[in-house]
Amino acid sequence: MARFHSLQVTEIRQDTRDAVVVTLTPQEQDRGIFDFTQGQYLTFRRSFDGEELRRSYSICSGRHEGTLRVGIKRVEGGCFSTWANEELRVGDTMEAMPPMGAFFTPIEPEAAKNYLAFAGGSGVTPILSIIKTTLASEPRSHFTLVYANRQIGSIMFREELDDLKNIYLGRLAILHVLESESQDIDLFAGRVDAEKCTALFKHWIDIEAADMAFICGPEPMMLAVAAALRGHGMRDEQIKFELFASSQPGRARRKAESVAAAERGIACEATVTLDGATRVFSMPKQGQSLLEAALENRMDAPYACKAGVCSTCRAKVLEGEAEMEVNHALEDYEVRQGYVLTCQSYPLSDRIVVSYDQ
Repeated sequence: MARFHSLQVTEIRQDTRDAVVVTLTPQEQDRGIFDFTQGQYLTFRRSFDGEELRRSYSICSGRHEGTLRVGIKRVEGGCFSTWANEELRVGDTMEAMPPMGAFFTPIEPEAAKNYLAFAGGSGVTPILSIIKTTLASEPRSHFTLVYANRQIGSIMFREELDDLKNIYLGRLAILHVLESESQDIDLFAGRVDAEKCTALFKHWIDIEAADMAFICGPEPMMLAVAAALRGHGMRDEQIKFELFASSQPGRARRKAESVAAAERGIACEATVTLDGATRVFSMPKQGQSLLEAALENRMDAPYACKAGVCSTCRAKVLEGEAEMEVNHALEDYEVRQGYVLTCQSYPLSDRIVVSYDQ
């Protein structure tokens, strides 16, 4: 699971002034494991000045396109994104884990659904993959995208989105909302907030007809949109969101079932299984997460954000008890089944058994 694989850079396209689209080709023996689902992401690693950095970037290809592409927007002060935008060249190799993430719903070829998506900035990257795959695979379904940006020049995939509107005429609607540029219709200027959502639902979007909504963008936008969707009748299970940042609308945490479990001792015997190999070691109950302990004991445990957001470090607690402090990635049913984000989980029992292979 935690293995990285070499991908060759076969094309780099400048999409906006500060964003590139990178086409990657896996080695022949790895093609199967890079067969992605729409909305998933890749976790990359690279050393900068002797320090390994891991960053996750969403796949923007449709499943039917037969290519593997990611969009990488330069972040101010971001070492990895700056390198990718300024120094990465065709012919270079990048190391990546296989596709991960659950920001999608299963494709139903016979379905006739109405999908709604809200994207902010580079948050459109996974949604582009979802739109392309869904419209190609569900010929009776429709999609509406509300896409927020500061100005026209910062719109990622602008030409590709326009092409998709022409290809899927009548099935894809795109509403651009610009924060710092005026538009012919006042409703499409400013920020996407609760008031904006209410106006959109009143004049442009039939929210009652929406079957599923996807949200990916900055935290304030995500919070406002999710609240507006719920306020207009959508259920939590109809709303999917994704954001690679440390604070989002949280999901269920794995809480302690018994306070006494944390009081029996200061150390825990941890048994961790990864890629079929099991290691037993002692770790403290406080101050060190399950992920940190696994890494300290030379296990190549998977991780990316270390903030409880990306789900790369997902594992299942088979025995014992752990408390998960932050969870922005696992669904509630996964938590009930015993899954945790190991970067945010701390043992409470004297013994704990965890598997990354479940």
